[in-house]
Amino acid sequence: MEHAKKALTKVPEVTLVFWIIKIAATTLGETGGDALSMSMNLGYLMSTVIFAGVFAVAVIAQIKAERFNPALYWITIIATTTVGTTLADFADRSLGIGYAGGSAILLVSLLASLAVWHRTMGSVSVATIASPKAEAFYWVTIMFSQTLGTALGDWTADNAGFGYTGAAVIFGGLLVLIVIAYYFTEISRTLLFWSAFILTRPLGAVTGDFLDKPVANGGLAMSRYGASIALVMFIVICGLLFRQRPARAAH
Repeated sequence: MEHAKKALTKVPEVTLVFWIIKIAATTLGETGGDALSMSMNLGYLMSTVIFAGVFAVAVIAQIKAERFNPALYWITIIATTTVGTTLADFADRSLGIGYAGGSAILLVSLLASLAVWHRTMGSVSVATIASPKAEAFYWVTIMFSQTLGTALGDWTADNAGFGYTGAAVIFGGLLVLIVIAYYFTEISRTLLFWSAFILTRPLGAVTGDFLDKPVANGGLAMSRYGASIALVMFIVICGLLFRQRPARAAH
């Protein structure tokens, strides 16, 4: 039991601050990923390789850590969302799979990851992450969800024709419905958590595109570097102002 409690201190308590930082981190993943692949002209494949390396190092450090470290946790989250951005763009654009095809493949991969995790560990609740194996499932699932969110956000904004602001309203509205379901229904909290976790990524993706895409395409044409720096500062300030506590162990 002591080992379980120690492991669980690496997972933050799910609060309003958690969701605010999560949305900012996913938005940063979009602007940061585009900064490397587009502004620096490294391309989607090379950028994916770079971010995948950062992600691997961050995950290993996170799993080996003995206690919850907010900075390390959010660095790992940001790593998943940046590599998710470039990986989805590589599959959708360079490989020609398209947003719809990419979203479908990633959705199946995400559901498969959750199914294997549940079958292996008995639960996909973040309150039961008490071993390196459970943590590995957690981060793999997050990786799939971040990549799916990029493809889904791009499909909604571009192919479906809703634009960045329209897509943001759609995903924001879906998140509001999840909040309502949380407070007024008995729907599984684990299901609602993962639904919200997944939806914050396309919301961040279209918000990031809104910030840095050309005005002619419905964006604000902000510098990707400037937007990324501003988002990093916002996340750091939130971390400094609001103390994040570890999630409680499931009994």
